Amino acid sequence: MSGSLPSFSRAARRLVSSSNSFGAKSILASSFHTSIRPLSHTKVLTRAQLVSSTCRQARSFSSSNARPNVQKAKLYNRTGPFSLRSAILFVSVGACMVFYFRYEKARLERKRIVEMSKGYGKPKVGGPFTLKDTEGNDATEKILLGKYSMIYFGFSHCPDICPDELDKMGLAIDIIQEKAPNCLQSIFISCDPNRDTPEVLRAYLDEFHPSIKGLVGTWEQTKDVCKQYRVYFSTPPELKPGEEDYLVDHSIYFYVMDPEGDFVECIGRQDTPESAAAIVLDHIKDWTKEKKPIDRTPLPYIAEQNLAKEQAAKEMAAKGKA
Repeated sequence: MSGSLPSFSRAARRLVSSSNSFGAKSILASSFHTSIRPLSHTKVLTRAQLVSSTCRQARSFSSSNARPNVQKAKLYNRTGPFSLRSAILFVSVGACMVFYFRYEKARLERKRIVEMSKGYGKPKVGGPFTLKDTEGNDATEKILLGKYSMIYFGFSHCPDICPDELDKMGLAIDIIQEKAPNCLQSIFISCDPNRDTPEVLRAYLDEFHPSIKGLVGTWEQTKDVCKQYRVYFSTPPELKPGEEDYLVDHSIYFYVMDPEGDFVECIGRQDTPESAAAIVLDHIKDWTKEKKPIDRTPLPYIAEQNLAKEQAAKEMAAKGKA
């Protein structure tokens, strides 16, 4: 009995210890779960708070900025990357570039024609001549220097073509004078030396424009200048009695010469006063753009008009003082 007691007591102790350990484990587990629950609960609450705060921020952001952004998106989808302002700018820049390139192309073409009109340093159209003006003074090719010149060949007994062309010349002169003052001189060279004396030519040209300068010469001089300018010349060298009534065939062109006396372009009968003036003005613009010198001394008729105005103003001032 005594030997079994110790074994019994040991078994009882084991039972008690095992029960105690089981209770401790259960107590520990319960305490662990108890400690975990508040922690997980705390985490859940924290996430909910974060989600709710984020939603509140999103609602506030969307309420303040969502509508303008939607409007911008709709406007962008409707118009694309181009707006009215960008379209106007694009069209304006394109138009300016087209105008510039067309102007430069026309200017280079005019320059090419001018260069082609010169052969080995000498002009193919135009050259030296010796004539007389309507005042009886000698006139040579040097009168062409300094200004642009518009030269026309004709005769005073011409029934229709010369008067029409001189009327056109007079209108073109006024347009050029208004836009480029004193840059052009106009010259009429007679192809009829037998009938066009300086006096006859002066009276004839006064009917058209005061700036047109008349030049006449002998038959040989006239033939020579017509040859220089490639003008058809058919006037007989001598007239027999009763042959004074005749017509002269001649070319119908205005010859435009630059301030250096070189030929630049012809103006034909198909041109209007406006188109003729535009041609000369384009050449004047090209000349001044290259910064070449041009004589802007007032033409004689302009100087006379200015002098008359000054005298009239002085007379008016003298009457006012009296």
